[in-house]
Amino acid sequence: MTAASLKRIVEDALAEVGAASILTRHQAQMVARRVIGYAQVGHDPATDRKRIRSAPRFDDFLGEYWSRWSPQWKASTLETHNGYRRQYLDGAFKGIFIDELNEEHVTKWFADLNNRTGPGAANRTLEILKNMLNKAEVWGYRLENTNPCQSVRPNKRRQCERFLSTEELERFGEVLTELRANDNLTIRCGCAVITLLLLTGCRYREILTLQSQDVKGNRLLLRDSKTGPRTVWLGSAAREVIDSLPRHVKIPWLFWNCQYRRPMRSIQHLWETILVLAGLGKLRIHDLRHTFASHGAMSKETLPMIGRLLGHANHQSTARYAHLDDGHLLDAAQQIGDAVERLMGAPLKYPIGSDIS
Repeated sequence: MTAASLKRIVEDALAEVGAASILTRHQAQMVARRVIGYAQVGHDPATDRKRIRSAPRFDDFLGEYWSRWSPQWKASTLETHNGYRRQYLDGAFKGIFIDELNEEHVTKWFADLNNRTGPGAANRTLEILKNMLNKAEVWGYRLENTNPCQSVRPNKRRQCERFLSTEELERFGEVLTELRANDNLTIRCGCAVITLLLLTGCRYREILTLQSQDVKGNRLLLRDSKTGPRTVWLGSAAREVIDSLPRHVKIPWLFWNCQYRRPMRSIQHLWETILVLAGLGKLRIHDLRHTFASHGAMSKETLPMIGRLLGHANHQSTARYAHLDDGHLLDAAQQIGDAVERLMGAPLKYPIGSDIS
């Protein structure tokens, strides 16, 4: 490498590192390592700076990312992401070029975001931004491995969700039984939604949007779940719930408002009534899914099987129920120990106070 090239590399490093008041220690170290790495392989970062000098401002890149990448999202994902964009990404990082966005910018933005919304929504928006900046690198607007979102720690997720205990399930069932005897078909249909959520572990919208064509014998063929199309297996009780639903030849939906003959959009009012009558306090509809999984774990079902029934794409999503499977593990340990003891032909017991070396 020539002296002129080395001088240019050093000057570029100084330009990137800037004042200590602007970059954190971690950022300065990352920039320095990158420049040294470039020098070792004879790579001139000045070339990359020229390449990305035409990078757009953040708001312009946001529009480009949406137009180029959103066609690959499912309709439900697009709707959700559009909401996050309107509330938390439009107008963010005003005047900043996409290649200038650094850890300090993102950290301040994420802190402000947590003051405006819940931890879950903040994490989801951070993930969208992270994917955006990854694409900015792929599309040549940023240097590789410079995504500032990598250094921002997301909010901690709740490890164990609320689920109904055995005693709570009994009270819950009693209230549902009373409401199912109501003459109002819409109320009975809403109770069927809730019962099916408990019996299948499906997500709320997966059940609410079901159509008659989605039922194939003892299976539900979900066309658009969170993780894509998937099959839900139905036990006899779940199948009986579906068979008891009122049908109409001109209405494709399984769950519909019998008064207006349109798809059922919400059961929130009915849900709140049930919580009051059953004395269950604070409980989300989504917690019925956790109830299904939790009782599966406590009934000694394996975590991989629970994950498959729930349609989890990532085994870590099922791992939250691992602590509920302790009884199963204890039984397994006992059975293995008993088998070993039988094979050895003698009790494996030591006298109290014996000295075992």
